[in-house]
Amino acid sequence: SCLARESERFEIVADLREALARDQLTLHFQPQLDFTGRVIGAEALVRWQHPVFGFLTPDQFIPLAEKSGNISLITNWALTAAVRECRLWLEEGLDLPVAVNLSSRDLQNRDLPCFVLELLRDHDLPARNLALEITEQAVMRDFQRATLVLECLRDLGIRIAIDDFGTGYSSLAQIKHLPVDELKIDRSFVMDLPGNDDDAAIVRASIDLAHNLGLEVLAEGVETQPALEWLQAQ
Repeated sequence: SCLARESERFEIVADLREALARDQLTLHFQPQLDFTGRVIGAEALVRWQHPVFGFLTPDQFIPLAEKSGNISLITNWALTAAVRECRLWLEEGLDLPVAVNLSSRDLQNRDLPCFVLELLRDHDLPARNLALEITEQAVMRDFQRATLVLECLRDLGIRIAIDDFGTGYSSLAQIKHLPVDELKIDRSFVMDLPGNDDDAAIVRASIDLAHNLGLEVLAEGVETQPALEWLQAQ
């Protein structure tokens, strides 16, 4: 249900630290596939089983955590949980990268690269097994500082992806200078493929742009065979 009341929003913020301490947050892993159907990675998605409000999706508590300045608590928890899980996969012979989302506040945190480096070392996980996803909006908050943090993370060998591409307001000139490896096309442009001509044109242009910049492309929200086949043809 929508957390509409102001009192509920305050309670969500107040309960966040306890949620982390009591393991109320969980990670769900969404697989990423290539066109042969082989799983080539996974994205870590945070969920919260709140004792009062029940199952909460990220859009119900992540914006509140960002506004209250507590988003770093969730990010650090998610990174730690994802790296720990990825290490277990590796021990079981499953060599897959895991992707974790960063917020705009995370990209202003110059200590983040050191935290990530120590995390990888503590769990003996190669940097190639971790990917970090950022949105255009997150970068635009302070482009220079965000770029510096991203460059440090990428220098560690971590993959960087632009998430929800097409929904932000960044210029192509700025994207050209971002230290990124992958462009993720937002699901809102993918779900109605190939029948929606406008979406098809946007996705086709996004694929061309990414390839011309030397980036890999990932399409979110592929749920039908016709959409899969159309994307493969592009």
